[in-house]
Amino acid sequence: MEHIIQEIAETVSNNFNKELQKLVRDRKDISEFILEMKRILDDVGTKLCAEALEQLNEAYRKSPDRKRKWVVKSKADPNTLATIFGEVKYNRTYFVNKQTGEFAYLSDEAVGIEACDRMDTSLRAKLIDEAGETAYRRSGEKAADSVSLTSQTVMNSIRELGAISNNAVKVKEKKKSVKVLYIEADEDHVALQSGGCAEPKIVYVHEGWKKTEKARASLKNVRYFSGMYKDSEQLWSEVATYIDEAYDSEAIEKIYLSGDGANWIKKGTEWIVKSTFVLDRYHISKYVTVATAHMSHTTPLMWRYINQRDKPNLRRLFSAIISATEKRTKKEAVEEARRYILGNWASIAHQGIADYGGCSAEGHVSHILSARLSSRPLGWSREGVDQMARLRTFKANGGNVYQLLLSEKRKRKEASDHRKADREIIHKRELFASHETIGNLTVLNIGKRTPLVECLKSVRGL
Repeated sequence: MEHIIQEIAETVSNNFNKELQKLVRDRKDISEFILEMKRILDDVGTKLCAEALEQLNEAYRKSPDRKRKWVVKSKADPNTLATIFGEVKYNRTYFVNKQTGEFAYLSDEAVGIEACDRMDTSLRAKLIDEAGETAYRRSGEKAADSVSLTSQTVMNSIRELGAISNNAVKVKEKKKSVKVLYIEADEDHVALQSGGCAEPKIVYVHEGWKKTEKARASLKNVRYFSGMYKDSEQLWSEVATYIDEAYDSEAIEKIYLSGDGANWIKKGTEWIVKSTFVLDRYHISKYVTVATAHMSHTTPLMWRYINQRDKPNLRRLFSAIISATEKRTKKEAVEEARRYILGNWASIAHQGIADYGGCSAEGHVSHILSARLSSRPLGWSREGVDQMARLRTFKANGGNVYQLLLSEKRKRKEASDHRKADREIIHKRELFASHETIGNLTVLNIGKRTPLVECLKSVRGL
């Protein structure tokens, strides 16, 4: 250990002096000095990691406790582990269990390196974090410049992580007492590699609005839910479960559910107790524009009738616009706008309720989903859309990818330990059963000494 530390210290010192001279003598830019120092320190990092792993392996190889249960199968098996420093190359010993016949790299297992691992968990987490923000190829480049990571490697890391549960981030404060809750819902439209379009859904729950330092409104205690759902009931079940866990249901007086009027959004009122659906103003505005853009003088009139909840006059205005519209396709568009606005009339009326604060779903779709999934000309698989939507939602909820990966790894280790314990118990039972069976054989208990008796006694250990 002292030898490697001394060697590293000399390397760092020599390179520092050399680069410092270049900085002063050749008037190099400080950024060149920084980059060279990073390269040197990354190299130091790989050497220290390799030294630590090999020293741990040596400790297992010499351990008396290990020798009682495990024997050496092979020595100095090489392995390479990609890390944030670069590739760590080291040797380890392969052991076999005397009782169960199980094979293992004990030192690797002790520090969480699984048999199939080719990448350190911290690098994998950084890779997944970057993939949540940028294209797979670029995220591989940004995660570690000292290791070559292809877009396929990045995608494989996302696939291995799987679909993150919307409940993965624990509720910090439970059974809070609030009078009014707000739920907003929408969906994105993502182009698929196979053609067609995927529609990941997003729902978020919050307690209202607050002003930030820049005088912008932000949501209070927002919680996001997203993913590809064949059945929206599963999504609403998750939302309802969260509300029940996070809030005191008896204290809640009203819940406003806002969206564009899609059936899956309205279905939320069947799951969320005390909820009232309110059509968001963005989509009303969109259909008002569709209906009046070619006759702009009717726009303020239509808004007046909507805001005053004057349904009879709004009907008459729509009829007049349709009658005056000559182009068939435009007439059909106006008729569709009429169906949408009049069909959601009751939920439009709810916008006038005093404590309803509006809906910002379009902005949240853009920030959480579209920014990665649909704002660029990309092609996705349905699985990829689901996983990316859930990853970005997990991070928006304050989730930490590194901690999630560690948690999953611990669960796998616990499950593996249970399986190993079960195998040892079974093995001991089998040994006991075979010993008991041999001990009860009549030929061993009749007193005669024959070749068969001598053979069976040697098996029993007598």
